[in-house]
Amino acid sequence: MTDKVHLDRAHLRHLLTAMLRIRRFEEKCFELYQTEKIRGFMHLYDGEEAVSVGVIEALLPEDAIVATYREHGQALARGIGINALMAEMYGKLEGCCRGRGGSMHIFDRATRFYGGNAIVGGGLPLAVGVALGDKMLKHSSVTACFFGDGAVDEGSFHESMNLASLWKLPVLFVCENNLYAMGMAVERAEADTDIGHKGVAYHMPGEVVDGMDVVAVEAASRRLVAQVRESCVPCLLECRTYRFRAHSMFDAQLYRTKQEIEAWRKHDPIRQLQTWLEQTGLMHSDEVAKIEAHIAAEIDAAVAFAEAGTWEPIEELERFVTMDRVPQ
Repeated sequence: MTDKVHLDRAHLRHLLTAMLRIRRFEEKCFELYQTEKIRGFMHLYDGEEAVSVGVIEALLPEDAIVATYREHGQALARGIGINALMAEMYGKLEGCCRGRGGSMHIFDRATRFYGGNAIVGGGLPLAVGVALGDKMLKHSSVTACFFGDGAVDEGSFHESMNLASLWKLPVLFVCENNLYAMGMAVERAEADTDIGHKGVAYHMPGEVVDGMDVVAVEAASRRLVAQVRESCVPCLLECRTYRFRAHSMFDAQLYRTKQEIEAWRKHDPIRQLQTWLEQTGLMHSDEVAKIEAHIAAEIDAAVAFAEAGTWEPIEELERFVTMDRVPQ
């Protein structure tokens, strides 16, 4: 596998399409949430698409992914079917987790997608365990672990980084630094806001990259994934990005201004790539329109699939649940 990004027209078109699919899927989910078709908690990825697309482009099918509760982007970029994903959002039996996971707990064994984890920092030790298992089985797989800047303050971050380095585990730690841990600005939470260099304490190579530039993210990811795979040492990648929407559907966003959000929208990863492609003549607006139409049709079909889906029978609600029963 190469650690270089091939900037040919087909690959750049693929990157743009992948980011657009995530953005449009979540826009539809937002709409469906307003009409109560989707319930529970939901955390949107709007603005951060370049991170998931760029990192996952550097992975092989046998590699593993551990994500956070803001994981729709990673799920789609990894190739989880859009029908199964929408059905899961609806809570239907045809969903990738039989409707039991919903928005925050996406899982797919076929693609080695291990969450969706609702606990902040909860995926970090899981990623260490997955990588340890692969190493013991003498697999050459890499585990990519996504987490937000808020997880850096958790003990699990430091414990996981320490063990991964001590045991020389093949983990790529990916910090999606969107500048806010829920409503806490990173400069109010971190004595050292340079998260990408925190791996130094654990003798771990790392990089910091513009998380709004999908090509830059992919290039950095390919370098680090190759290093992890070849030398079996963990690496840390900090992607500096920004979420355009609220932390969750119940967030009033009192911690930031509309002006700040609009300023960051000028760095929209989709708009930046599309504009560059059109200015260089690699793509034309009519081709982008065709991509948009194709994605819209995909999403419409996914909604129809979810609407036609079934609810899990009540008699199966205890299936997959282990309970300690007190003897009568």
